[in-house]
Amino acid sequence: MVTLREVTAETLRAVCRLEVGRDQQGFVAENVFSIAEASFEPKAWYRAVYEDEEPVGFVMLEHDPEQQEDHLWRFMIDHRHQGKGHGRAALDLVVEHVRARGAKRLLSSYVPGDAGPAEFYRRYGFVETGEVDEDELVIRLDLV
Repeated sequence: MVTLREVTAETLRAVCRLEVGRDQQGFVAENVFSIAEASFEPKAWYRAVYEDEEPVGFVMLEHDPEQQEDHLWRFMIDHRHQGKGHGRAALDLVVEHVRARGAKRLLSSYVPGDAGPAEFYRRYGFVETGEVDEDELVIRLDLV
């Protein structure tokens, strides 16, 4: 069973050891960097992705209540746990969370490339907006 849980002092090291495959490393920041960034962003919300009692991934959002949208700022599943449905299950939980906060859409962006997440997001239902943000393609999932 996949769940989203707070990162605690006891789980921090395990969450920071999670990593994507070598061919994916240019597509998402390391979790330790994301957690450090979140400490300076009051709108950041982050959780570890767990399969039962084992951390398998990480997600970070930025909530924008004025625009009624959330930004999927970081999302990763450890390379040893990819291909098992954890990404889709975790994203289902993220969507449930942002809907509960009143968001009408979930935005994200990705670096284009062969080992990147474009196909995963497309299959989930995200569409490209045509916008580019710092060399990343912006995508949107409408929640209404």
